[in-house]
Amino acid sequence: MQVKLLRAIQEGEVDPVGARAPVKVDIRLISATNRDLQQQVADGTFREDLFYRLNVFPIHIPPLRDRRHDIAPLSEHFIAKLAATEGKVVRGLSDDALDLLLGFDWPGNVRQLENAIFRAVVLCDGDELRLSDFPQIAQSMGMDTPMSLNGGGEGALSALNAEGDVRTLNAMEADMIRLAIDRYDGQMTEVARRLGIGRSTLYRKVAEFGIEAAS
Repeated sequence: MQVKLLRAIQEGEVDPVGARAPVKVDIRLISATNRDLQQQVADGTFREDLFYRLNVFPIHIPPLRDRRHDIAPLSEHFIAKLAATEGKVVRGLSDDALDLLLGFDWPGNVRQLENAIFRAVVLCDGDELRLSDFPQIAQSMGMDTPMSLNGGGEGALSALNAEGDVRTLNAMEADMIRLAIDRYDGQMTEVARRLGIGRSTLYRKVAEFGIEAAS
């Protein structure tokens, strides 16, 4: 693939599948990577000539942890977009939730932030995202924050067992379903909607986990 890309850039031609002759192309290429291509060239896994063809006008974008001033406006943007998409009335972040996001290193950068906001918006029942709406982020930072559907301590789900070990995903999922069924009075259509799954999937999981629920 590297050879073909180099030829397209250098010679301005490609070999389409089934074609009898090369086809001339006139392209302007913009490429992006999160890999250290110079190190890969040194390791022999990336062609040096292709690297220099691509590295004509490099633009370095720092990771999100190095531009924390972008976290608040990005979060507000994602909340507005995702709340509209999900039909939720979520207007922003509480102060403690924003402090949490500002303190996290975001190894997955902007995409990870968007995914965290999406998960929080889906599970949030209030008009702002709170600390408890980001349990995975909080726990990765050593904070013992419960997972909750209502944003508070009542009916919260602990991610740790009595011995302080992380519980299994199946156990967490089963408790989440039980909590949702109890919170929404066994209205399975609403439970499925709140959990972001189909009714058939919900009933399958109810049977799989042996959960008592309204039929």
